[in-house]
Amino acid sequence: MDRSKIVAIITGTISIVLAIAYLVVVQIIDFRGEMLPAPIVETIIQGLPLANLAI
Repeated sequence: MDRSKIVAIITGTISIVLAIAYLVVVQIIDFRGEMLPAPIVETIIQGLPLANLAI
C-alpha cells in the first residue's frame, strides 16, 4: 500500500472513533435530564442578608 493510503485509513479511523465518542458523550449528557437555566443574579442577591452584600 502507498503511504498516502495508510495515512487516509488511519485518519478515517480516528475520525470515526471521535464521532462515536462524541455521540456517546451527547447521549450521556442527554440522559441526565432537562437542563435548567442558571439562577438570575437578582434572585441570589435577594436571599442574602444585607450585611453580606459587597455591591
